[in-house]
Amino acid sequence: MKTYSQLVNEAVSAIREIFPWDLAETLAQREIMIVDVREPYEFEAMHIEGSMNVPRGILEMACDYDFQETIPELVEARDREIVLVCRSGNRTVFAAYVMQIIGYENVASLKTGLRGWNDYEQPLVNGRGQPVDIDTADKYFTPRLRPEQMRPNK
Repeated sequence: MKTYSQLVNEAVSAIREIFPWDLAETLAQREIMIVDVREPYEFEAMHIEGSMNVPRGILEMACDYDFQETIPELVEARDREIVLVCRSGNRTVFAAYVMQIIGYENVASLKTGLRGWNDYEQPLVNGRGQPVDIDTADKYFTPRLRPEQMRPNK
């Protein structure tokens, strides 16, 4: 049996990752598509301005025609530069892997996710487009595990 972390580590070798400072530099130079694969409530709380929310659970259908979840702009972006973002950079590893399989030629995962983006002091906005304070984002991105969610000591 493999753990989630082991699966991420295996998939990461098949995709391209970029760091937050690389994304910031790229955004300063040219327009790219940023796809946030977090859940809608996470996106509403804070996201990179101009990013598109496509939750990981519907990504494959959003990338193809003939589904209720189809997003034509995304379907037609197979040759565009796309950076996928999530909270920590793990969900996007799988998303990038799948998008490559279905024909996306220039897709990358944001290594360290929005936590790293915030640590690099890059701007985030909430669902109303208002800036989110760095400290507020830091608290939001800090994991809060309940005791039963932690690995038992054996």
